[in-house]
Amino acid sequence: MDAPRELLQRMFGAAIGAAQPMRCVPAHLPPAPPGRTIVVGAGKASAAMAAAVEANWRGPLEGLVVTRYGYAVPCARIEIIEAAHPVPDAASVEAARRIAARVRGLGPDDLVVCLISGGGSSLMVAPAEGLTLADKQAVNRALLASGATIGEMNCVRRHLSAIKGGRLGAACHPAKLVTLLISDVPGDDPIDIASGPTVADPTTCADALAIIRRYGIGVPASVVDVLESGRGETVKPGDARLAGSGTTMIAAPQMALEAAAAVARAQGVAVHILGDSIEGEAREVGRVMAGIALQVARRGEPFTPPCILLSGGETTVTVRGSGRGGRNVEFLLALGVALAGHPGIHALAGDTDGVDGQEELAGAYLAPDTLARAFASGLVARESLDRNDGHGFFGALGDSVVTGPTLTNVNDFRAILIGSGASREAT
Repeated sequence: MDAPRELLQRMFGAAIGAAQPMRCVPAHLPPAPPGRTIVVGAGKASAAMAAAVEANWRGPLEGLVVTRYGYAVPCARIEIIEAAHPVPDAASVEAARRIAARVRGLGPDDLVVCLISGGGSSLMVAPAEGLTLADKQAVNRALLASGATIGEMNCVRRHLSAIKGGRLGAACHPAKLVTLLISDVPGDDPIDIASGPTVADPTTCADALAIIRRYGIGVPASVVDVLESGRGETVKPGDARLAGSGTTMIAAPQMALEAAAAVARAQGVAVHILGDSIEGEAREVGRVMAGIALQVARRGEPFTPPCILLSGGETTVTVRGSGRGGRNVEFLLALGVALAGHPGIHALAGDTDGVDGQEELAGAYLAPDTLARAFASGLVARESLDRNDGHGFFGALGDSVVTGPTLTNVNDFRAILIGSGASREAT
């Protein structure tokens, strides 16, 4: 078997590779229409998806997609622009304006191919009437620090937008609309991927307002007004403008986990996928996973070591300390504290888009000696966890996982390796 760190890193690489657009897009392209073909889209993977469309499309093609700064891929016929993530900027607003203009005035012989992936919520921003970019930025920052789930965050975003919640899809009517999705959300619900710009939304302004109040999120008065008045209501199921539109999930977290599992099984290591849509506070998920790993190591239950516990999903971090969060490193810190240096247990956690929280780092690696090495360097894991400073902790030890832009996004990857020599009696 490979060394633990090498094996876990190869598994992470396989998860990312399984969701590469050039691999996933071609089989799902629709036939060319009698009229024009317009490609639009938003997300961290959208530029790579656009390049895959270009490489496999015969006939005229034009369009525009927006991706995160640093994630652009050269295209000849589809224009690629960049904007900010996770908090939108002026480029995000301009991107939404130009994408909406691209689909305006199309006819029934035309085709719109919409390429949507995670990150699109902040990359394509059209504030609802009565709101400004500053309002949207304030809401986004507050949501990111609140501990709300991704589904709850996107519910709020949809109802403060003039392009999300099915509005872009409605604007394409009467052209044929095909949306290709790369999922980065637990459950793979299309309404939560980039806040569902082309799909009908069953949630309401009242739902969004309830989320804001549930988490005590401070928002501008203009935001409350949009929601209380109902002006932010989205396109609902049954709307004729979305009739006949098609939506296809071309890559999702489960696919990535299965690709990673295949790498370990080829090395003779058993893999148990615990779930592809695990949510909750990252530190709490870390503690729970530590409890399972310790039961495996000490009792051989519910699995026999050596084995790997694999999971995906999107946890949250309620930032209360001076750190900058990062759900994967927060998970690892909590896991490490709970494992307390138990021998033979290694772990890697990372975001498949290469960015964990607000840092240009994918995640980190945890070894049995991590806490001891940290203490020798003057770091205390529990104190770093209290500060929400996982990136500072693992960065100081040289254990950050850095991928750079991966050009895809299928959510988080968490792997815990429990070696055959990990067993010891609880003390």
